[in-house]
Amino acid sequence: MLDAATYTPRLKAQYRDSMRAALKEEFGYKNDMQIPRLDKIVLNIGCGAEAVRDSKKAKSAVEDLTKIAGQQALTTKAKKSIAGFRVREDMPLGAKVTLRGDRMYEFLDRLITIALPRVRDFRGVSGKSFDGRGNYAMGMKEHIVFPEIDFDKVDEVWGLDIVITTTANTDAEAKALLKHFNMPFNS
Repeated sequence: MLDAATYTPRLKAQYRDSMRAALKEEFGYKNDMQIPRLDKIVLNIGCGAEAVRDSKKAKSAVEDLTKIAGQQALTTKAKKSIAGFRVREDMPLGAKVTLRGDRMYEFLDRLITIALPRVRDFRGVSGKSFDGRGNYAMGMKEHIVFPEIDFDKVDEVWGLDIVITTTANTDAEAKALLKHFNMPFNS
């Protein structure tokens, strides 16, 4: 059995042991604090029209996202009422969770090594989905590619938004950081 006090996620140890030195040399940083690192990963499921018709759909999304993240997900609620969409204020519409620390590294490891290869017709993730400040956003059409989800018990297949926030100042630095984590970019 693993001891929680001494356990370090594989990617975190890899970053600490080899990636930091490689990034420092690659970009010529003079200070160790300039080296880009992961800040947080935000996961989001938006239920949309399904949640308007059936309020249990949002609860199902929260449960599935909690299983994927390994941390309790929050219910996202409508800020305003929109009559055309039959949405009322504070109506549950989806789920979100923010991962930091060891859970963040564990999720990234599962995403890159297990979930992405299970995506149908996978040819890599877009290398152009950076926001200009070193953050990367991607979407998945099906959340059932994660091993924590038993697809026999899934009532609805949700899309999943994943935003990886880094401390990098430029997109090139963030892309280099994610490439060191073996993110499968197609360009």
